[in-house]
Amino acid sequence: MFFPPNHYGEVTLALQITHVGGHTVKRRTKVNNEHEDYQMAFSESQIPPDAQHYLVCGIEDCEKNCQFYCNDCHHPMCEQCRDEHQKDKKTKNHEVVPYKQRKRPLPVEKCKIHPTRNIELLCEECQIPICSKCTATKEHRGHAFTDLEFVFDEKVSLKCHEEIAKIRNYFDPVSQDLKKEIAGDVTEIKKIMEDIRTSMKAEAKSVKQIVDIITSEKIEQVNKIEQSLLQTLNNQNQQIDDYINSLNDLIKRFYGYLSPSNIEQLTFALKSENFIIRPIPETSKPVPPVFTAGQHSKEDVAKLLGRITVPKAKPENRKTKPMETASTQLKPTGKQRNQDREKSDVKQTLSLSSSVTKVREYKVPGVNGVFHISLGKSGRLWVSDYYGNLLQTDLQGNQLQKIQTNGQDEGYHTVTQDGGLIYTDKENKVINRITLDNTITEFIKTGDWRPLSIHSSQINGDILLGMKTDEEAKVTRYNKTGTEIQNIERDHKGQVLYSGPHYITENINGDVCVSDYDYNAVVVVDKSGQHRFSYTGQESGFGPYGICTDVLGHILVCDTYSYTVHLLDQDGQFLSLLLTSQQRVDDPRSVCVDDENNLWVGQWGTNTVTVYKYLQ
Repeated sequence: MFFPPNHYGEVTLALQITHVGGHTVKRRTKVNNEHEDYQMAFSESQIPPDAQHYLVCGIEDCEKNCQFYCNDCHHPMCEQCRDEHQKDKKTKNHEVVPYKQRKRPLPVEKCKIHPTRNIELLCEECQIPICSKCTATKEHRGHAFTDLEFVFDEKVSLKCHEEIAKIRNYFDPVSQDLKKEIAGDVTEIKKIMEDIRTSMKAEAKSVKQIVDIITSEKIEQVNKIEQSLLQTLNNQNQQIDDYINSLNDLIKRFYGYLSPSNIEQLTFALKSENFIIRPIPETSKPVPPVFTAGQHSKEDVAKLLGRITVPKAKPENRKTKPMETASTQLKPTGKQRNQDREKSDVKQTLSLSSSVTKVREYKVPGVNGVFHISLGKSGRLWVSDYYGNLLQTDLQGNQLQKIQTNGQDEGYHTVTQDGGLIYTDKENKVINRITLDNTITEFIKTGDWRPLSIHSSQINGDILLGMKTDEEAKVTRYNKTGTEIQNIERDHKGQVLYSGPHYITENINGDVCVSDYDYNAVVVVDKSGQHRFSYTGQESGFGPYGICTDVLGHILVCDTYSYTVHLLDQDGQFLSLLLTSQQRVDDPRSVCVDDENNLWVGQWGTNTVTVYKYLQ
């Protein structure tokens, strides 16, 4: 992977892990700071699932993970180097901020008038960039000047962020809505056309039945005429046969007259009436019927089968929200505004703590291991183990409800926006819902797909479902009423994204994060279903289990290979091993973050849920 250097020539190191011939090969690559955000946003889908990169500290001889940035020195730093930087007398007053909040350095460019000086200022009256020596020239004497870096940060950077916000808050969501609407129209058009085809076939079948009936009736008529004519001819034939027999009898009689045996016979022959021959019987030739072909054409038949017409009405343009309306709708009001302001304030003030502190722990009776946790309202939580036991308890450990399911080591239950619980039934291939009054009802049928993992979005109430068959796996999005609206199965190159989506969650930017144990990877796609990155762990292999995100966009995932919890940033960069054996974590299997930004952890082989504080 090639990263061009920025204009300052500043680079940071990136670790790229690839697998060659069954061996893991690590390669640290220089990555340009200026292009890092762009590359993170647009190049992840081209990175193989088994390759990872992350920024490391830019301080010489330090290769720890980068978390901070000095806006004065323009250096990325790890936590330790930041602390040392702020203790140093020369740099203690420098502005050190989280990496994502850094100020971008300007490109170094020499002044054309004074080639030994760098362009660093903006003449406010002339509105042209100049060097410090230009300020003393007569063209700029008496003018006001502003630091270019300040101009860039206050105007250019602000404008870019405003435009990015417009894209994320208006143009992209509206475009996604149009895609959904078009997809709905495609489905509707296919249904309409299939109905037309069905109607045409039914019409043709009806006409064919009528034709068959009429044809049968006419053939029966022909049969009767034929039978009548043949009967007449048979009668004539019998009449002629009888006549021929009578002629033969006459011939015999006449021969008898020629040789009479007695006088009486002779006198009988002398009578004239005995020599009369009856005339030949009259017969008539039959008059056969004549068939006159029907007068019809293809057009006549087409009229019988109906016709298809396309209305001449002008297609109606799809309606999109005007920018002003969308902007207004994006602005919260009343209670929501206060809540969003509080979240925003928390987000701005929160950062990773230098250490992880155990806050409290709970015993959950009735389970053997905690493989998934769903936090409910009013201090209640749902916990499940490997053996299908799904329990609801309060914070005192009192069991409130127990359900026997067929779930195992999956994130198969989630609390919805209204406080109810939905969970998967992979054997019957349905999603069940438990309302606040503890009524269990069937909610969604998944057809031939076995539902494994489920997550209810806290952003819009959508339901994300990880499913598989014997040959395939996918993620399906449903709206809060249970209507299917999206399927995610392959990347833009047609490559399969999932094998065993056992745990699933959603990040604050709408990314769908799947813990795929069969692929040994965390697979992340954006809200439109485009593959962003796949995280495959560090050096010692990776066995991803429970996964969650926090208010800062961090991704937290359990690793059953190293018995730790990995902490990633929103773009898949590894930040640290958040929980290890040092915190007495033996085998973490489930994680979730509560409204107070505390991390809840469940483990194999114990019914204890431990709560940690890791943000400050």
